[in-house]
Amino acid sequence: MRIVLVVEDDAPLRAMYRTALRMAGFFVQEAGNGFDALRALDADRPDLVVLDLGLPGISGYAVRQEIATSAHTHHVPIVVVTGLPGPHDGLQVDRLLTKPVTPEELVEVVRQCLAGAGGFARS
Repeated sequence: MRIVLVVEDDAPLRAMYRTALRMAGFFVQEAGNGFDALRALDADRPDLVVLDLGLPGISGYAVRQEIATSAHTHHVPIVVVTGLPGPHDGLQVDRLLTKPVTPEELVEVVRQCLAGAGGFARS
């Protein structure tokens, strides 16, 4: 079973993503802030990270940087789901989705990225 780490500070939104991803057959880990995300990444490397940029504590930008520079996680695909205004040029993530994002859309993008169809695209 593929592991997806959902990093989102909005608890109802995180729960919606969790439910959709679990129903699609993924094992979901969760983090509500940047500190918890970094702990989760150290504890058990996920197959993909769904990352909000506007996080309390450590920002999503810093979490993305840590993922990219760590030998343990640098190859893990990242799907950013954010409500922060852009542009987000140079972010270098597999997909960038702008909120609102439907659960179905998120599941489809996660599947595409895990299948290797990510490639620093933007939606």
